[in-house]
Amino acid sequence: MIMALKMLTAANCFVKAMLRPSTLRHSSGILFGHETSLRSFSFKHSIPPSAKYGGRHTVTLIPGDGIGPELMLHVKTVFRHACVPVDFEEVMVNSTSSEEDIHNAIMAVRRNCVALKGNIETDHNLPPSHKSCNNRFRVTLDLYANVIHFKSLPGVETRHKNIDILVVRENTEGEYSNLEHESVKGVIESLKIITKAKSLRIAEYAFQLAQVMGRKKVTAVHKANIMKLGDGLFLQCCREVASHYPQLTFEGMIVDNTTMQLVSRPQQFDVMVMPNLYGNIVNNVCTGLVGGAGLVPGANYGPTYAVFETASKQSGRNLANKNMANPIAMLLASCIMLDYLKLHSYATCIRTAVLASMENKGVHTPDIGGQSTTLDIVQNIISHISTVN
Repeated sequence: MIMALKMLTAANCFVKAMLRPSTLRHSSGILFGHETSLRSFSFKHSIPPSAKYGGRHTVTLIPGDGIGPELMLHVKTVFRHACVPVDFEEVMVNSTSSEEDIHNAIMAVRRNCVALKGNIETDHNLPPSHKSCNNRFRVTLDLYANVIHFKSLPGVETRHKNIDILVVRENTEGEYSNLEHESVKGVIESLKIITKAKSLRIAEYAFQLAQVMGRKKVTAVHKANIMKLGDGLFLQCCREVASHYPQLTFEGMIVDNTTMQLVSRPQQFDVMVMPNLYGNIVNNVCTGLVGGAGLVPGANYGPTYAVFETASKQSGRNLANKNMANPIAMLLASCIMLDYLKLHSYATCIRTAVLASMENKGVHTPDIGGQSTTLDIVQNIISHISTVN
């Protein structure tokens, strides 16, 4: 009994310390980008690494699988034409990499604090001992907040218009705990971990985001009607944090209803916060609503590190080396990274060129109804950059 009370007291102290204003200023503070299009959003957790001699930054580059390597080449090309003061430390990690390679990549992110990353495939046919590389990055680096902005883009034909949703996904626990075992022959137990500390942390992040971005409503997505303890705790934490933000409307919504509402009337959503698996599902639904995997950037933030990538975790292996992949999502992800590094003028220059290219339907790739190649889009973007410069 005494031991249980000590553990409870320690847990309460941890939560209070984590939510103390001085801590939040570093771990959850938000730095909005200079563009008002909201494609420019950027978030400040820890202080971004300062520039080195000559005003240059070093960023870890992880190409990943499929179209990742070629998209990274195009990012380098665009950065070179925009004279961006960033050097890349490239680390080759893909679905066949060894433990040593993965360790080296994680150490490279720790060294530089910032990374631009392609998707790394996870083969479900591999033995249980093989863990997802993407998940290992998030957990090891404590990249607890996956933040994606879904907004209708000019020039892109979609069924729904005027979508403007911010999705905040808890990134380090939930269904992706990697804790599975066979209790008896033919019976598998997979543990879903929900903790009060991490639920409060992601809820606080989402409400601060909504407040700073001038949003009106936060929707917590859950399945507390069935998973009364796990999802019930998550929902309870969201309600607790919501009580400190009376100016924001708060609602809870069951995950299956959420997916139906998204494809029926997505305009009703503003800011959404949810556990790990639901976030993965909702992110992919929203990606489809605004035009597809080639258009939406994403970001992962923690107290110390930040990793930028595309919103959809598709490697695009079937498009690799065919000059057909849409580079927009990765280029916009690199712009969010530049805003994070306080290189706002470079981020604005590239983002403006990317969005101008999107408005030109003559240079759309096949995934959004065009016939142009990857190189056509990149050249068009570079042309816009050269005109501005």
